[in-house]
This record gives sequence, C-alpha cells and structure tokens, in this order.
Amino acid sequence: MGLFDKLFGEFVDIIEWTDDTSDTMVYRFERYGNEIKYGAKLTVREGQAAVFVNEGEVADVLSPGMYELETRNLPVLSTILNWDHGFSSPFKAEVYFVNTKRFVDLKWGTKNPLMLRDAEFGAARVRAFGTYGVKVTDPLVFIREIVGTDGNFQVDEISDQLRNLITSRFSSAVGAAGIPVLDMAANYEQLGDVIGKRIGPEFGEYGLELTKLLVENISVPPSVEEALDKRTSAGMVGNLDKYMQYQTGVALEAGASNPGGAAGAGIGMGAGLAMGHQMANSMGQGGSAGGQQWHNDGRRVQTDPASGKSLPPPLPGGNRYHVAVDGEASGPYSIEGLQQQLGNGSMSSTSLVWTNGMADWVEAGKVSELSELFRTPPPPIKRG
Repeated sequence: MGLFDKLFGEFVDIIEWTDDTSDTMVYRFERYGNEIKYGAKLTVREGQAAVFVNEGEVADVLSPGMYELETRNLPVLSTILNWDHGFSSPFKAEVYFVNTKRFVDLKWGTKNPLMLRDAEFGAARVRAFGTYGVKVTDPLVFIREIVGTDGNFQVDEISDQLRNLITSRFSSAVGAAGIPVLDMAANYEQLGDVIGKRIGPEFGEYGLELTKLLVENISVPPSVEEALDKRTSAGMVGNLDKYMQYQTGVALEAGASNPGGAAGAGIGMGAGLAMGHQMANSMGQGGSAGGQQWHNDGRRVQTDPASGKSLPPPLPGGNRYHVAVDGEASGPYSIEGLQQQLGNGSMSSTSLVWTNGMADWVEAGKVSELSELFRTPPPPIKRG
C-alpha cells in the first residue's frame, strides 16, 4: 500500500460489506495494515455475520445490527486487545463478513455408474444427479475449519467436497434401501430426505446446514433402457400373436413408404404372407363374438362340461335341418330329405336352413356339411 492508501484509511471509520455477487460466502474487510479506528461504525446486514480476528485469534462474532467499536460496547474485544484502560488509539484486527443466506441450486451427480443389487435385474448400474442447498449456520466453525485466511471465499471452493460427500452417501443409502430400479422414480422424495438426514451432521462439522437435497433423475445405461423399452412394448401388445400382428403392420408401413423399390416389394410380400398365415390360424381356431365361439359354417362350438375343452362338430349326416319355404319353416329333413327337396325344386343353395347348435339361419350353400349337395354333376358322355 502507498502513502495515499494509508492516509485514506485513517479517515474511513465505517466498516460494512454489500455483496454484489451471488456466490461469495466469506469476505475480509480490507484496511491498511489492518488498522481500525477506535469508535468506528460497523454495520452487519441481514443475512450476514461479522467475525473479529486479532493476531489469528477470534475476538467476537456479531449478528446483524450497527455497532460502535468501543471498549464499553465490546467487552470481549477489550479483554483480548488489552483495552482495560480505555486505550483509544487505532487497533489492529481483521473483520470477516460471513454470508449466511441460502446458496441454492448447487449441482451434484455421480461421476461413474453405481453398482447396485436389484431383485429383478440382478446387478444393475445406475447414475443419479440432482441439486442441493446449503447455508452457513456457525460462522466461527466455518472459518476455522474451511475458510482459514482466505479473504474472498467462493462457494465453488467447497462445492466439490460437498458434492463428493453427497454422492458417497447416496450410494450407501440406495444400496441399503433395497428399492427396485423400476420403482426409484416413485421414491425420489424419500431418497432425498434419507440422504439429507444422513449427511446433515457431516455438513454441521463444517459449520454448514444442508437446507434441501433433491434427486432429479436416476437412470440406467442406454443398453438397459433399450431392453426395458422392448419389454414394455411386448407388455403393451398383450401376447405374442398380437405382437406379430403389430410387427407385420410396421413392416407393411415401411414397405408402403417405398413402393417402387425391390426392398419395399419384398417387405410387403413377406408381411402379406405373415398376415395371411396369422389370419388362417385365427380362422382355423374359430372366431369369437360376444364370448361365444363358432365354426366356419355358423354352428356354435360345443364344450365339454367336465374339461372345458372345445368339442369337434358333429359328423356329417347326423344333423336334421329345417328349411325356410315362403317364410315358413319346414322339416326337419335329413341329408337324404334335403336331396329330395333339391331335386323337386323346393330348395336351392340360397335357401335358408337351420339345425340345433346354429346361432341363426344360414344359406344352405354356406354350410360345409351340405356343400356336396350343390356340386354340379358332370355332363353326360356323348358318343360319336
């Protein structure tokens, strides 16, 4: 310092700090030679605390308010600085202003994946990140344990240490909680509370308070996410048959997007064959409507009361059919009787017929058991 600074310091008798930053935790008030005039005014604002240090020893800690630095106002200072006789010359001391507001939105996260034992997936690797808030609750401890003689202490000077502390305790807390990986998203708040309570005393050893800890995300590696997505897709389609139908539809859509290409034609053909095979299987197993199953000829599938299994349709020739003639039901007729009705022109393939087990009247030509009746006989042999 030059002579001008020394002279300027003699006239300045107001000690205060107005913080124009958002990340300064401790600021040391600078004076030439650390000389403070007897009777100087000290202003400590809300959200601050002032710590007097004389020759490396803390003299006093002042809460918000305005103070006049005299013997009668600061008995602790008078004892430490030997002011017992009212010595009124300047005294040498350091004043540290400690910012006691909350520092929020500080980041934490795992540098490397954490290995966990999961009940469903076995060993699993997860990453996590979030935010936390911290404030100084014991300025004296904070200066003794962390700040030391740093005259401008920023929050990033301690954030790395706090982040490592949170990450370490997070790993232990998650491992002990035994929460499945798929259920962690529903327990972010509980995890934050558990970790906060566990590391709160450790923050207290630094003179700090952990005001809030939030878990924003817990994620698994991309390969595991892909496997989970496939598993979710399979669960959404319900069963394998529906999943194959879904895949067929996707293939058809892909083929339609390039109808002129050979690949598109091949995809479309393959998808068509797959869909046809699927539909054939469904037709062979019988359709269902309203909780009932029906044969292809319109007859209801009968089930065995004991086993609940479907019974085959009755053998041909065993059924007797009613025939609708002029809006009236006639019959029942056996297969031979229906042949006679067909021969005399009383019925045709479009005539409606019904037998026991059928849900409704069906055209005779659509009943598989009667199909033989309507086949065209071969023409007569002409001799030359």
